[in-house]
Amino acid sequence: MFMNFKNIHIGQMIEQKIKENGIEISRVCNFLNIMDADLQQIYKSANIDCDMLLRFSKLTEYDFFRTYSQHLILYSPPKGLNIKQGKTHLPVFRKAIYSKELIDFILEQISSGRKTKSQIIEEYRIPKTTLYKWIKKFQK
Repeated sequence: MFMNFKNIHIGQMIEQKIKENGIEISRVCNFLNIMDADLQQIYKSANIDCDMLLRFSKLTEYDFFRTYSQHLILYSPPKGLNIKQGKTHLPVFRKAIYSKELIDFILEQISSGRKTKSQIIEEYRIPKTTLYKWIKKFQK
């Protein structure tokens, strides 16, 4: 299954991961200090509070935040467009980190014929050399 990084429904992802890990609902509710009805509401929510997402990440031992990072890599505007570059007190990340899921998503787009290599390079700003290295290394 390939993740849709454009339209993220975090509640469904959380529910799927809890089921995959076989975590009992009572344990989830106790860990998060919520009722079963609250958990069901979270499953239906497309977005949740960051603190709650961090707690789900710890419980399931899965980095749900990485999904949003991959979304930013794929769908944010190129660096420098209408953005004032200056000093910041926030951490500065030197390069994009491409997860295996993201690489699989990109390669699946090409192999299925939904996008060409040129479209991938232009739309997602993946460097040509990076894309061709992925194809050589990961494509079956």
